[in-house]
Amino acid sequence: MEFLQPRSLAEAIEAKAEHPAAVPIAGGTDVMVEINFDARRPAALLDLNRVGELSSWQRTDGQVRLGATVTYTRIMAELGDLLPGLAMAARTVGSPQIRNRGTVGGNLGAASPAGDCHPVLLAAGATVEATSARGPRLIPAAEFFTGPKRNALAADELITAVLIPAAPGPQQFAKIGTRNAMVIAVCAFALELRPPRAMTGAAPRATTGAAPRATTGAAPRATTADNPVSDYPVAMGSVGTGVGSAGPTPLRARAAEEFLSGVLGEAGLWQSAGRLPDRVAQRFGELVAAAARPIDDVRGTAAYRRHALSVLARRTLAWAWDSYRAEGGAPGCG
Repeated sequence: MEFLQPRSLAEAIEAKAEHPAAVPIAGGTDVMVEINFDARRPAALLDLNRVGELSSWQRTDGQVRLGATVTYTRIMAELGDLLPGLAMAARTVGSPQIRNRGTVGGNLGAASPAGDCHPVLLAAGATVEATSARGPRLIPAAEFFTGPKRNALAADELITAVLIPAAPGPQQFAKIGTRNAMVIAVCAFALELRPPRAMTGAAPRATTGAAPRATTGAAPRATTADNPVSDYPVAMGSVGTGVGSAGPTPLRARAAEEFLSGVLGEAGLWQSAGRLPDRVAQRFGELVAAAARPIDDVRGTAAYRRHALSVLARRTLAWAWDSYRAEGGAPGCG
């Protein structure tokens, strides 16, 4: 097995172009397990730990550009205010040792249906930046997962960053496992509430950031847009969801998003920050469960996963809505 160790992003991209079968590795929390159990034997490993351009984050124009090798521990420590849902998901990943090494880029590269960060990225309308010698391109998270442990990357592309809108409102993440820690999710759910933009006037918070972004030349090429942030008129507010470990890929509960967005807008709940009717939460949970495509496996049955997702959806909605009400609802509308 060949071991490649570039010292810059340019060298990493060149190495991937020359060795398209090389498997990128940063934390190694997935790849090394597969190698140790002889489930995978790649011709080459491409170590990204010395590529400094991948280990920084910065906020620009209302979104966070998260370098592919920023660890879960750093996300928890540095991005809890800007990306609370992602920080919540990061806290559920493995053990402290795994969180010190594991990265969102690695989670995406593995493309497991049970990846803890994936539901949050879907709910937030994140975009994956993939870079090759041809330049960078942008892949909406909803289009990134193409099958179980399969993704939309070309053979010569590396995940260089994830672009995530800074949280416009409350975010929540919850998962169920067969024990309390160091467990693969039986199912997981993420929720983002986006109050009407016309009603929110808070200035963006300044951040202390990270190293400047390194570029490779050409501007990113966007693929077909499939971003939940733009799926519903911003003047009315919207909702984002993400479902994990309940289908061949992570997925969105689109009917649930449309239902809740409609209720909050048409009933004036964004403005009043009133109590959310029980029937709304119940229906939201039902629609989330209906969106799932689970299977029976060693961690749980399909029926249990659907039931659990309905419960998680109701609970996360209650927590998020309580948070929204505690903050006084949409500014200027109380």
